[in-house]
Amino acid sequence: MTTRLWPHRLYRGSLSDLGRMRRDLCEDLPNLDAELLDTLLLCGSEIFANCVKYSASGHDGGHVIRTLRRQGGFLCLGFTDDGLGGTIPTVPRSRTADEWADAEGGRGLLLVEELSTAWGYRPVCPWGDLGHHTWAAFPLPAAAR
Repeated sequence: MTTRLWPHRLYRGSLSDLGRMRRDLCEDLPNLDAELLDTLLLCGSEIFANCVKYSASGHDGGHVIRTLRRQGGFLCLGFTDDGLGGTIPTVPRSRTADEWADAEGGRGLLLVEELSTAWGYRPVCPWGDLGHHTWAAFPLPAAAR
């Protein structure tokens, strides 16, 4: 199985760094299929924004780390936050149709779930709240494998 790991990238825990994260992803994947790159940019933006909004990463001095690796026929994009009181990434499931229509948040991970082959999270450290790593995997076109 062929594995490639790109250098991790560190961002301030601020939505103002979202554009830089997107530019870096384009720079790291210059020859990737345009449709897949658009999907990665969209899903990466959603996960990055969640790190900023729902963790200590979004507070003064917080950070988000981006990871990127190719393993076999998949590209895996991940983000690690600074943690915050045990919150975990979840897809809301228990809303009524009216509540979904009025909801301002909670749709980002639904989008990631629909556009990726798989997604998930894991604690950085199982015995302390040092953050979570949230990832999503995307199949590579046969030519890119």
